[in-house]
Amino acid sequence: MSQSALQNQSSKKKGRLSMLAVIFALAWPTMLEQLMQTAVQYIDTAMVGSLGTEATAAVGATSTVNWLVGSTISAIGVGFLAYISQAFGAGEKQRGVGAVGQALLSVLVVGSLFTVLTTALSSRIPVWMQVDPKIRKLASQYFLIIYAPMLFRTASIILGTVLRAVGDTKTPMRVGIWVNLINVVLNFFLIYETRQISLFGLKITMPGAGLGITGAALASAASFTFGGIAIFLTLWRHPVISPRGQSLKPDMAVLRPCLKVAFPNMLQRFGTSLGYVAFASMINALGDVSTAAHTIANTVESAFYIPGYGMQTAAATLAGNAYGAKDKERLHSLSRTMLPLEIILMIFSGGLLFLFAPHLMGLFSKDAEVIRLGTTVLRMVAVSEPFYGVPIIIEGMMQGVGKTVTPFVFNIVGMWGVRIVGTWIMTTFFGGGLISAWACMIAHNLLLCLLFSIHFATGRWNPLREKAMEP
Repeated sequence: MSQSALQNQSSKKKGRLSMLAVIFALAWPTMLEQLMQTAVQYIDTAMVGSLGTEATAAVGATSTVNWLVGSTISAIGVGFLAYISQAFGAGEKQRGVGAVGQALLSVLVVGSLFTVLTTALSSRIPVWMQVDPKIRKLASQYFLIIYAPMLFRTASIILGTVLRAVGDTKTPMRVGIWVNLINVVLNFFLIYETRQISLFGLKITMPGAGLGITGAALASAASFTFGGIAIFLTLWRHPVISPRGQSLKPDMAVLRPCLKVAFPNMLQRFGTSLGYVAFASMINALGDVSTAAHTIANTVESAFYIPGYGMQTAAATLAGNAYGAKDKERLHSLSRTMLPLEIILMIFSGGLLFLFAPHLMGLFSKDAEVIRLGTTVLRMVAVSEPFYGVPIIIEGMMQGVGKTVTPFVFNIVGMWGVRIVGTWIMTTFFGGGLISAWACMIAHNLLLCLLFSIHFATGRWNPLREKAMEP
């Protein structure tokens, strides 16, 4: 091998190692933030689970509506992420900062809209979700309380994404840690009655409000409110992307390209999240045991997606920077580095999920049937984890370069054509239960892997490649 070839190979190796360092610098705070959120979700589920299967079902019965609302708002954040990361990648800092005022405007408009919608519909949603009539009142009360601070939740989602767009993943992580700690502490005092606890051999009287599910909801609402205020104040003082002096009047020069990216992503997230609602509705109709097992299994599984979605944030930001700089080689290198890394991480997380599924289910329920059913579906989905990691990364890179139409089509086809139709057929005509429903969910994930892999292999995801091929 010639000296120049050796130097070129060495340069590529150094470049890849440098990119790995940047990827992990962006990804680990997001992973830690999600890990904390999941840990708190585990604690919430365990605390509520101690109140009984009905309590778990009442809380979990409307959880997919939370995904529907949250993911729709997140799509707006994706539009700002693409715009700001591309602007900073192109060295146009002022253009990127100018978008922050529009992000604040979006928080006010969207947050207010969802506050009105969710609180007004809180009594109807458990009915539409086919929640067991004996727990509908509890489910409705829980839903109303956690959605009252929707403006603050919207601020946390959109403004947190704005910070990540400039590579600041640590600030949302720090705020998220405080949000989760507040939630856990308030849960401890609001859910349970005043009781005696043993600490280092001493008997201590621990005060408690004894509010049960209502206490869990109040704890979540208070932590959401703190999170929204904290993320706004942090952004306001931020040295790179503070919105001070920015206008809150609609600026279509900024909003138009943001909405061009956000709208297909919003339709995708709305459509797929609506699918989750339909999916959960069909599972709720199977009874309390299936609902509880599904709720707990979803909670357990979410921890094992952390490597995937943490890496997706890094992929979107770095792809946006590379595209803004028109750096074709960097964008190509990013894709070749992140996909193998993601697959390795998801194989590891899937293996852990398979091994520890029964122990994790046992943390949240003492019902033997709930544990058995949840363990079965978790081990099924653990095998498909590596395949699900592929579309997560490819979609993240496509979000960064502003290509969101194709992911919209793929996700809608997979959700409604495979998961929903398949579950409806299995439960309605073949008497299938939770296991058959999760089998349809896995088939949906495998289809996404195939569709995104083919699209990636053709190179159509990469706008710089397309421009290079134009005559």
